[in-house]
Amino acid sequence: MIAWDRLRVFRAVAEHGSVGAAAAALHITGPAVTQQLRKLEREAGTRLVEPDGRGIRLTAAGHVLAGHAAVAATAVADAERDLAALHDDAAGPLRIGSVASALRSLLPEVLHALTTRNPRLVPTVDDGEVVDLLPALRSRDLDAVLLESWTQRPARLPAGVRVTALVTEPAQLAVPAEDPLTGPDPVPLRTLTGRVWASGPTGTEPYEALLQLLRGAGAEPDIRYRVGDFATQLALVRAGLAVALLPAMAVAGLAVPGGTGPVPAGDDDGVRLLPCRPAVGRSLLLATRESDAGLPSVRALVDGLRAAAARLGPS
Repeated sequence: MIAWDRLRVFRAVAEHGSVGAAAAALHITGPAVTQQLRKLEREAGTRLVEPDGRGIRLTAAGHVLAGHAAVAATAVADAERDLAALHDDAAGPLRIGSVASALRSLLPEVLHALTTRNPRLVPTVDDGEVVDLLPALRSRDLDAVLLESWTQRPARLPAGVRVTALVTEPAQLAVPAEDPLTGPDPVPLRTLTGRVWASGPTGTEPYEALLQLLRGAGAEPDIRYRVGDFATQLALVRAGLAVALLPAMAVAGLAVPGGTGPVPAGDDDGVRLLPCRPAVGRSLLLATRESDAGLPSVRALVDGLRAAAARLGPS
C-alpha cells in the first residue's frame, strides 16, 4: 500500500526536479527525502526516479505516479479546506422532519435564507407525524425534527434530545357556519357529546390530545375523520360533516364570522372559529440531538427558526 506521506514527498520531487529542492520546499533534509523515495519505490515495486547528470528524472512509472500524486494532493487540500470550514460555516446534509403545518408556515422562509447564506448546505425535508419522526431522529436518520406538543398531550421526548421552543398558540373549535354554537363565550367541551369530529390519524399528537381533552371534559368523542392535514379537516368542517380542534397556525387567514383572523381573497363564510373551555394550546418545538448542538448546520437552523417564529408573534 502506498503511504500518503511518501507520496507527498515524491510529488515535491516531481514538481521541483531534485531532491535538494524538494527537501527545501518540505522543510526536511535531503537524506530524509531520499529515504522516503526508496521506501516508496519498494511499495510501488518499480523504479520511480533515475540519475540524470547531477540531478534525477522520473521514469515512465514515475510520471504515471506523479499524475496520481497531484490528484491526491488536490483531494487532500480540498478535504482540509472543507473540514476547516465546518467550524464556521453550515455545510453538508441537513435532514429535517416536520409536521405539516410547521413545514408550511416556518420552514420555506428559513431554508431559503439558510441556503442563500450557506450554498454548501444541502437540506432535505420529510413530512410526517411526531410518533414516526422522533425515532428517526434518535436513529440518526434525521438531524432535526419540528414537532408539536399539545397542552393535553405533551410530547414525550427520548433521552439525548435537546428541545428549542418556537411558538405557542391557542387552538380553537372549528364549526360549520350554520352551526347553532355561538361566541364570544368559550364553548364548554362537555356539551359536545354526540358531535362528529375530524382530527389527525389514530395515535398522532392531535388525535390523542383531542381524545384526552374530551374525555377529561366528560364527553366521549366520535372521531370519524382521521386525516393528517389540517386543511382537509377544515374542508370537512366547511362541508358540515364534522367539527374540529385546530391550532391558530393551521387556520391563519381563514374568514371567521364572529371570530378572529384576517379574511383571504376568495374564501367563504363556511367555517366559524370559537374559543373553547377548557382552553387548549399547541406548541411547536425543534428537537435535535444533544451531541449535535455544536454543529454549524444545526445552530443555523435553530437561529433561523427562532427568528421566523418571533415574526409570527409572541409565544
